This record gives sequence, C-alpha cells and structure tokens, in this order.
Amino acid sequence: MTPMATGGKKTTTASADGAGPARPSGTRAMAGMAGRLSWGLADQAASSISNFAVGIYVARSLGLTAFGVFSLAWVTYGVVLSVSRGLATDPLVVRFSGVPEASWRGAVARSSGTALGVGTAVGAVCLVVGLGMGGRVGPAFAGLGLMLPGLLLQDAWRYSFFAAGQGRKAFVNDVVWGVALVPAMVVAARVGSVTAFVVAWGTSAAVAAVYGCFQSGIRPRLTGARDWLRDHRDLGYRYLVENVGVSGSSQLRAYGLGVIVGVGAVGVIRGAELLLGPFLAVLMGLSLVTVAEAARVLRQAPRRLGRFCLLLGGGQAVGALLWGAALLLVPDRLGELVLGDVWDAASAIVVPVTLGVAGAGLGTGAAAGLRALAAARRSLRCQLFASVCYVGGGLGGAFAAGTVGSAWGVATAAACGSAVWWLQLRAALRERHHHSIREVRTS
Repeated sequence: MTPMATGGKKTTTASADGAGPARPSGTRAMAGMAGRLSWGLADQAASSISNFAVGIYVARSLGLTAFGVFSLAWVTYGVVLSVSRGLATDPLVVRFSGVPEASWRGAVARSSGTALGVGTAVGAVCLVVGLGMGGRVGPAFAGLGLMLPGLLLQDAWRYSFFAAGQGRKAFVNDVVWGVALVPAMVVAARVGSVTAFVVAWGTSAAVAAVYGCFQSGIRPRLTGARDWLRDHRDLGYRYLVENVGVSGSSQLRAYGLGVIVGVGAVGVIRGAELLLGPFLAVLMGLSLVTVAEAARVLRQAPRRLGRFCLLLGGGQAVGALLWGAALLLVPDRLGELVLGDVWDAASAIVVPVTLGVAGAGLGTGAAAGLRALAAARRSLRCQLFASVCYVGGGLGGAFAAGTVGSAWGVATAAACGSAVWWLQLRAALRERHHHSIREVRTS
C-alpha cells in the first residue's frame, strides 16, 4: 500500500497478514513483474535446452545434409506455429492478461481449441504433401504433419499460463517435454533417420500437451474456434499476417538458400543460430511475457510504456553483442565437439548472425509496445517491411556471396526493420497522448 496522509503525518497500512507494513504498490508491481519475467526466462531456458539438444544431436548424428533437411522441417514448423499464435494465443495475451479467472478459463478453452484446430488442418496438408514428395524431405514433412496438433497445443498452454501470470506452470510443462524427449531421442538414434527425430520431438511435445490439460483443468474446445476467430478477428488476422511474415520470410530464405547455395547451407545457418542458442533462449523467454507486461504497464502507468520498451529492446541488443563476442573466443576444438562437421562453416558467420540477432532484439522492444497498444495496423506494416527486407537481404546476399553474404544481408535487414519498428512506436505513443488530451478537454 502507498503511504497515506493522516493528521499531516505519513503512515503506512499494515500488510494483509499483519506481519508488518506492506510494501509500496510500485515496489509490489516491480516485484511481480520481475517474478513473471524470471519464470519466462526459466521456461524458455527449459524449452531452448531441449531444442538445442535436439539440434546438436541431429547435427552430430546425421551430418550436414541431413541436418539441412531437419532444419527445413523445423522452419516449416515455425511458420505453422506463427499461424497458431496469430489466430489463437496472441489475442489471448493482449486481451486476457490479468483478467478474472472465469474470463481467462473461457478464453483459454476457445484459444487452445483454435490452436489444436490449426495443427490438425495444417498437419493434414503437410502429411499429404510429404507423402507425395518422396525423397529425403518428403518423409520428414509427413512426420511433421502427424506431430503438429500436439506441438501447437503445447505452445498454446505456455502462452495461456503466462497470460494468467502462472509462469511456473509453463516452466513445469516444458520440463515435462524435456524429460519425455530423452527416451524419444534414444529410440530415434537407433532408427537413424531425420523422420525418426522429427517424430520423437513431436511425440514428446504431445506428452506435455496432454499434461497441460491436467495442469489447467481445461479441455480445448474445437467447437469454440469459430467464435474465437470471429470475436478477435480485428487482431487475429492482422497478427496472423504479421507472424507469418516473420516465419514465412525465414522459410523463404531457407528454401531459397537451399536452391542457390545448397541444402548444406541451410544447415550452416542453423548451426550458427544454435551457437547463439543460449542468448536466443533469453530473448524468446522474454517474448513470452513482454506483451503481457507491456499491457500491464499501459494500464497502470501509460507514460512509462516507451521507457519500458526501450530498456527491453536495448537490453536484448546489448546481450546479443556480448554473447557473440564470447563466441569469437571459443577454440575450434570445443566448437567441433559441439557441432561436429558443421562448426567450421558456422563459426565463419558468427559476426553477421550476431548483429542480425542484436538488431532483431532491439526491434522486439518496440514490437511489444505496439502489441500492448493494440496498434495492429502499425505493427503489421512494420512486420511486412521487415520481412521483405529479410528475404531480400538474405537471398540477395546469397546470390552475391553465398552463405556468408546471406548472413550479412540479413544483418542489414534487421537494422532497417528495427528502425521502422521504433518510428512506428513513437508515432503510436504520440497519437495516444494527443487522443488522451482531447478526451480530458472535452470531458
């Protein structure tokens, strides 16, 4: 509680349990935010450790070309995940963070049902395309199609828990996924194919998805998907295009790089990203809670939103640069122990990949602010611009200088995209400020 004036003197109210004076509301708010951010980092650490282990295991077990095939399936999953988040969980986080439990539970049932529906529909398409494609890539895509419903439902539980401020449950869910992944990877290693690793990865996610139903006490409502899409179409469809712009551009770059340079080049890029894995875990962990936290800041102290976004984006950019600098000091022997044959090529592009991640991290601060403001049109324009730059820089660089050129092209694109994000956030904050002034004058 904040100090209260009584008889000209400041006093403080007692805490609810009578143990002493309560902390100021601002201190409690900061402590609550720190706790939620900590659980976001812990959760993403658990998730990223699993993903990192899978990537390293596949890279060492199957070689560069097979790792490239696995990376194509991984990138495709990222696109489908973006569709699910745009339609299902992003509107949930924006509109149902910190709401009463009854409202949250109803929203989660429909949101998770939407995610499950997306996984089922797109998974069926991937299965048919994969079976018809054949070769090395086809079976991997068929396996991915079977696994998509469980993968997307597991992700939906994570965002649902963070919207309710229950990051601990999301962390436990990802730990369950990681534990289930161990025996699944052992079986996949005995089979020795890319498809086996894809299925093992997805099966363990399905275990965590089922556990999420027990954690929440909520059953996904597939029949509620239509109502959810209708009620939140003003945000959902814009976020869909925005998210697909992110992951779709990654997929186009990966496919284009495979055509221009070769499938092995896709594995090289993925290998460099794995080297940045621990930092990316931090960045993605923050992304789980930053929109919800920015929405809370907007409700409680609107004038602090810009500063919050700047600290968020700037901190991520500095962190990426520090991690990249540390990677440059890694001896080749240690790098080869981690990535095997992928190390030599991946280590050559650490600098541009680091700069690209730093630029993207800076932009995510502004993106969180635009999401909190529900400025879907502005964020959509930003993302489309950034995606076009990403594909153009990645493929243009590949034509000019192969894999290294592609990495530098993406780094340049990230810097341009970040600048646009911040210009749009600045405009949105000014627009909201002027609108608030007009409301005060007319009231």
